Amino acid sequence: MKKLKGCLYSASESNTKLPDLGPDLIMSEILPRLPAKCVGRAKLVCKEWLSCISSKEFVMMHCRHMCKGSRQKILSIGQESCFISSTGVDLVDEKTMITLPFHVRPSDVWILSSLNGLLCVCLRNTFEMLIWNPLIRSCINISDSKSYGFFKIYSDAVGLYIDSSNDYRVLHIKRGRFTVDVMAYSRRTSHWKRIPFLQKRHYHTNGYVWSGFWLAGDIVIIRFDVNTETFSEIGFPYVGNGETC
Repeated sequence: MKKLKGCLYSASESNTKLPDLGPDLIMSEILPRLPAKCVGRAKLVCKEWLSCISSKEFVMMHCRHMCKGSRQKILSIGQESCFISSTGVDLVDEKTMITLPFHVRPSDVWILSSLNGLLCVCLRNTFEMLIWNPLIRSCINISDSKSYGFFKIYSDAVGLYIDSSNDYRVLHIKRGRFTVDVMAYSRRTSHWKRIPFLQKRHYHTNGYVWSGFWLAGDIVIIRFDVNTETFSEIGFPYVGNGETC
């Protein structure tokens, strides 16, 4: 402590000043690396900081830094409460209660997909889909009046990805009565666009289900290329005649 005081005193005596970092460097390299609580406090500095921190670009940068191993978090959603805890053996008891940014019980929130700290969730009472960053309390409702962004359990599939332009997108596969519609939501433009799906099989019928638990019958893995935004089929390993796995 004495050495530190001496250094500070010497610097002030010689009129040494810290270099001017500039707002661009602060916003692009320093603030995105801060913990969520510090980022929340930084919003109170001035209107410029509030505007920048609230932008989609900053949310993306912050998510990428938060996904590093030492900063990974666990989100736990119970019947009436929701909290975030740090990973690691020594930090398992450190929990931070959070308030949901939507007016539903925690048990009425379905997590559909996650990527770099961003979550795509569905509200059980309305089936609306939202993009949610629990660390900085940011939430965007991506459903609209054209019936885009509404999730149907057992019929739909959802995934988050980053495209070739570095834009976060939500992939929503909807199986209707006579067709399979695929829509992609852009985090950057806040718009949906249609993506062609495979036409080789009758995926729109009840003969096919999105399965994460058991597999039987004609099994197909569907691959999505995030750069070209195209679908293809991959053969599933042979499991034997009539067997269920």
